Amino acid sequence: MTQHDGLKPTSGPESAQPPAPVDYSGSYTAGGAKADSDLNSLSVGPNGPLLLNDVHLIETLAHFNRTNVPERRPHAKGSGAFGEFKVTHDVTKWTRAAVFAPGASTRTLLRFSTVAGELGSPDTWRDVRGFALRFYTTEGNYDLVGNNTPVFFLRDPMKFHHFIASQKRLPDSGLRDATMQWDFWTLTPESAHQVTYLMGDRGLPRTWRHMNGYGSHTYMWINAAGERFWVKYHFHTHQGVECLTNDEAEKLSGADADAHRRDLFDSIKAGEFPSWTLKVQVMPYEDAKTYRFNPFDLTKIWPHADYPLHEVGVLTLNENPKNHFAQIEQAAFAPSNIVPGVGWSPDKMLLGRVFAYADAHRARIGTNHHQLPVNRAVNEPEGGFNRYAHDGQMQFEVSDAPVYAPNSFGRPFSNETGQVEASFASDGEMVRSAYELHAEDDDFGQAGTLVRDVWTDEQRARFVDTLAGQIAQVKGDVQERALWYVTQIDAETGAKVRAKIAAKPAAAPAPAGFAEPSKSAADPGAVGAPAPKPGPPKR
Repeated sequence: MTQHDGLKPTSGPESAQPPAPVDYSGSYTAGGAKADSDLNSLSVGPNGPLLLNDVHLIETLAHFNRTNVPERRPHAKGSGAFGEFKVTHDVTKWTRAAVFAPGASTRTLLRFSTVAGELGSPDTWRDVRGFALRFYTTEGNYDLVGNNTPVFFLRDPMKFHHFIASQKRLPDSGLRDATMQWDFWTLTPESAHQVTYLMGDRGLPRTWRHMNGYGSHTYMWINAAGERFWVKYHFHTHQGVECLTNDEAEKLSGADADAHRRDLFDSIKAGEFPSWTLKVQVMPYEDAKTYRFNPFDLTKIWPHADYPLHEVGVLTLNENPKNHFAQIEQAAFAPSNIVPGVGWSPDKMLLGRVFAYADAHRARIGTNHHQLPVNRAVNEPEGGFNRYAHDGQMQFEVSDAPVYAPNSFGRPFSNETGQVEASFASDGEMVRSAYELHAEDDDFGQAGTLVRDVWTDEQRARFVDTLAGQIAQVKGDVQERALWYVTQIDAETGAKVRAKIAAKPAAAPAPAGFAEPSKSAADPGAVGAPAPKPGPPKR
């Protein structure tokens, strides 16, 4: 056997192969023995059958068969980068969290994604974009799992599975289907506000760097005195909000399915570090009871005229992953990861996600996914935290301490009682019910305000074109219901969409995505873009 065997050309003069800087020092098996060859299998003679006792071949093929972990469902397609969050303004009157202390600097990981597309789907399909941010704080990991819109389609997690199923694929053909999507949306009118964002310019961001991020949910902040406040997070891009045109999105989806992933990686590699300013809206705890909109309804915003933005700090991405699978695909973002000074709210969607996200990672990556380097907290001591959850798939922390509490053998355990720091009051009988309505709650009002009072004429025109192209593909009674739905958002928009559909035959179905791409431009309600006309505050 020679080290060069298998690298020689199979035909022609040997000199035809140019030199290559190969290293023959060797590789190893999983058991730690040196492998004989990474190029040739063990066979009976050069032309004979292979042998089952070729452990290195069997091990290599078996591992290859298990290379992938199940993709996220949803948010399968995405990428991200590490960075730093620096606090620039004092918010200690609202929170005692160390990550938001004056002058604090915290390492971060931010993952961007599409929602509906699978792994391998184009980055430039019309879709909501995920904005999942981890702060590696001195008090533990704090995960803020949001999107590039301040609202979402639903307000109750019981509907989430059905919603995602309606945006995926038909059971018979395996194709995306506009009728299925609009059937769900029109039968779930609370989706109108998010659908309006989706069918508007923000459904096609130019890059991940050119879009805002939002926590979307309402969270709680608690200060050092124990006072509680409700907050919403807004990350405003320093690059300006820019969106793709229909032609640009269509060309990119075919020419480079990874356009957004490539843009982020190449920008950071070139030293062009994208950044965002974090601002928060703060609501006094007692205001929630009487506020005109339900402040915990994920389909609603808080108008800035009611609760203005307060600057907190700057997020900068400045480090690409060294291994995409290990540091991005295995990153387990979960709203259950919070720190002292921060809490959840009665937002039903948030409370559902507090369970579902962490459990998805247990199923997708493994019971002990938190032990992976990308998921470890920076304040974790050598040997791991003192946790009583033990064993399970891929456990590699070793301890001979008692595995139960209470115990009398010196292993500490927790036993705090009484009201928890991030508590909120609730009472009443157990019911299955929608939220009680606040004074101005409805499904279509804020969506209509966005169309009429925030967008420009050009944005409204593109919105009409997008809706007409999308709804023209919807079949049967669902199409009429879709036109009704749009009319409830804005009567003039509904009339224009109906006229456009009536004026021309239906076009060929658009490529899979949430909807047919629309011509779009910079969002005039965004940081770094022209100011919107007078009206409700930008979102």
